[in-house]
Amino acid sequence: MDRAPGLSVRLKLTLSYAGFLMPAGVLLLAAVWVFLLRYVPNRAMLINPDDRPTGGVFPVRSALLEVFAPRAVAVLAFLLVFGLLGGWILAGRMLAPLTRITQATRMATNGSLSHRIRLPGRKDEFRELADAFDAMLARLETHVAEQQRFAANASHELRTPLAISKALLDVARNDPNHDTGELIDRLHAVNTRAIDLTEALLLVSRADQRSFTREPVDLSLMTEEATETLLPLAEKRGVTLHTSGDIAPTIGSQALLLQLTTNLVHNAIIHNLPEQGTVWVNTGVRSQTVVLTVENTGEKLTPELAATLTEPFQRGTERVHTDHAGVGLGLAIVKTIAHAHDGTLALTPRPTGGIRITVELPATSPHPDR
Repeated sequence: MDRAPGLSVRLKLTLSYAGFLMPAGVLLLAAVWVFLLRYVPNRAMLINPDDRPTGGVFPVRSALLEVFAPRAVAVLAFLLVFGLLGGWILAGRMLAPLTRITQATRMATNGSLSHRIRLPGRKDEFRELADAFDAMLARLETHVAEQQRFAANASHELRTPLAISKALLDVARNDPNHDTGELIDRLHAVNTRAIDLTEALLLVSRADQRSFTREPVDLSLMTEEATETLLPLAEKRGVTLHTSGDIAPTIGSQALLLQLTTNLVHNAIIHNLPEQGTVWVNTGVRSQTVVLTVENTGEKLTPELAATLTEPFQRGTERVHTDHAGVGLGLAIVKTIAHAHDGTLALTPRPTGGIRITVELPATSPHPDR
């Protein structure tokens, strides 16, 4: 925003130092003068060299005032100059870290997010501010990089079905005798995938912007609804579902939290053993959070691979070859929804194969009216 020009902080601090030093000097000189008035007599007898009173009287205080006053003025003038010069130097040294922070801020404003202040020295307010700013720049740089990768991947994923549709239409145009029914079926499948991807992208955007109404939600009920919905899919793939847990009250969007739970259970069913797989779904309450845990059997995963599964369009090694490959945004949506609800998402490979996914959300009282 546009602001009218004003005094610099360095000049204000300089004037403050000088303004404090001048009253302190005045008070000190006044204390000295009061001390002199108290212990120096008003008049004194003149004494000759032979230490004999001459009978004359000398006005001591008047003479003292004539000597003290010009010197007091000189001292105050010195204090003024010293306060301005010393205050300017001290203010410059004190504000040097702030200058570095301002320069880093301007560089970040111009798009340079890789710059860091890295202010040296012991911990104080300026260094805490610089460290917090460096941490903010690091998170912002990571977020921007993720958004750029997301945009590039989304463009690639959206371009693929469009390119397939164009190729199918070109084939139909060049070969009028081609089987129309097969062409329509393939176009329907491609367009369905494009629609699913678009809806997933919109869901990620909606959750990331936190543009949703918050209301009391029982995470255990979301779990029951998700498992009931996906039970036919589990039975078709020979996967056994085990659900357990307690009431898990939290605050958030019922639709988004249902989407989160559904994505986790669906992911656990699809990426499981070829047969006789198992999925465990559990909800619980901790001191200040509610916890949703989804575990499944499956192939062994490395911690490095597990850490990448929440990235958009990351499908692992076998995911693109299944009949339920999805759009590659399942766990990315889960992560976005969890963060939008001030929660956390953790992925841990199971020693015997498969993965354990844990979502923690802020807990609320199951009876908010009490």
